[in-house]
Amino acid sequence: MGDLDGKVVLVTGASGDIGMAMVESCGEAGAQVIAHYGRSREAAEKLADTLGQDRCHLLQADFHSTDEVLRLWREALAWKGHIDVLMNNAGIQLWGPIDGDFETWTAVWEETLQVNLLSMANMCREAVAHFRGRGGGILINTSSQVAHRGHSHPAGIQYAASKGAIKAMSQSIARGFARDGVLVYILAPGVTQGKMSEDFASRLPGGRDVVSASLIMDEWADPKNIGDIAAFLATGKAKHATGTTIDITSASYVR
Repeated sequence: MGDLDGKVVLVTGASGDIGMAMVESCGEAGAQVIAHYGRSREAAEKLADTLGQDRCHLLQADFHSTDEVLRLWREALAWKGHIDVLMNNAGIQLWGPIDGDFETWTAVWEETLQVNLLSMANMCREAVAHFRGRGGGILINTSSQVAHRGHSHPAGIQYAASKGAIKAMSQSIARGFARDGVLVYILAPGVTQGKMSEDFASRLPGGRDVVSASLIMDEWADPKNIGDIAAFLATGKAKHATGTTIDITSASYVR
């Protein structure tokens, strides 16, 4: 028997490194998982094969589109008739130098906020309404350490701003709907193993070695550890920690 037996969990961005880990950890704990992906169907299908088609339901949606986001929620809800936990993990990191051309700067802002923030806000809106009608539910939103310490690269301002807004939004939902049984947690990973982090490191002088040297544990975080933390929060055993931001940074950031 797992801690998430009988629970239905929706994970967005499930084809990315952290999202895949969330699906795996929830599946190991007994949950039935809806795995959303944007473009990487092959990676998503590997998850479904691992957990079994009866326990992992794949859904595609492009988070550049509000209509697609709302369609995703409707189709996810239709699978089992309810959702117990929403893990909002979908996101992108684009680069918009402040000294570059204005068109690129503006385009990066708009796309980053649409995918990272507005789509998550719409998912939260639908989930909160559903949870309130069922006596409660759990939201786990992926932010970042850049939400409270800023981005290390000046071309990542847009990404940091979107993650900071996610944190503030999540805290507001936690405060506003705690009496309705809606629990909200914010995950704030630091540098993790994966494609997005490799891209970030490649833009710094010295590359990955410079980033690794800043970690007290001298290693990048394993996405599976983040998935395990998310799966624990999904159990509801941390009720009075609602509204909490959990730093997952290998002690590179301590407050």
